[in-house]
Amino acid sequence: MSSVKKINAATVRADFNDLTAVVHYTRAAHELGLWASERLLIERHFPDPTRPLLEAGCGAGRVTIGLWELGYRDLTAFDFAQELVDQAISLAAERQAEAIRFFWADATRVCTEHHDLVGRFGGALFMFNGLMQIPGRRRRRAALRQLFRACAPGAPLLFTTHDRDHSPTERALWRLETIRWVRGEQDPRLVEFGDRYFSDEAGRTFMHLPDRREILEDLTATGWSHTFDAMRSAVASESKAVKDFSDECRFWVAHKPTRA
Repeated sequence: MSSVKKINAATVRADFNDLTAVVHYTRAAHELGLWASERLLIERHFPDPTRPLLEAGCGAGRVTIGLWELGYRDLTAFDFAQELVDQAISLAAERQAEAIRFFWADATRVCTEHHDLVGRFGGALFMFNGLMQIPGRRRRRAALRQLFRACAPGAPLLFTTHDRDHSPTERALWRLETIRWVRGEQDPRLVEFGDRYFSDEAGRTFMHLPDRREILEDLTATGWSHTFDAMRSAVASESKAVKDFSDECRFWVAHKPTRA
């Protein structure tokens, strides 16, 4: 009986370096820019544009360049896929934003391997469900801990996830998936309940879909203090282009506690 290889970090890196994914995310970086909901929450929770910000999972630079265009100037951004980082650097040059520091890094080890980042940032972002594209809850928590290390006390963290409980349709689909896992009939490549691995216009994509309790537990376990969460549709009305590009998601804001 042949064994099936589980999805791992190498799988995700290869998928994001694939030409289909690179073209998809590069087009969005050039044409789509910030969503209305992203802009609203960025301006609300990162009110000082002079504070240094760190963006994890920056992809081809869609959000990073959006931050620059809002007036944020002390920006550092990294991604797991070198091909996407190269596209972000190219876009920054095109938009005269060469001052942005882009580099390749693994979110689960970024401060361990880049000691100059520790405690440096007044805020961090991990947008477009990037955190949920890390296989394994232990590794997602490692990424949250690394961002915690990178931030100064009081700094906010803004990120997004899906929510498998957000609609009757989703709840029904996940009840069926529960039965598959109980019977051992789930996709054998998946690591944990809540995982999906699918193909679409962006190429092959791994995604973990949590419920709200899971994220609250993960924030607590990694030192973050939960501040806010809401579905995107409750934050702002989005354009058709944004809705075509991305499904509904949940925004999260947490803070690194201020210690005396």
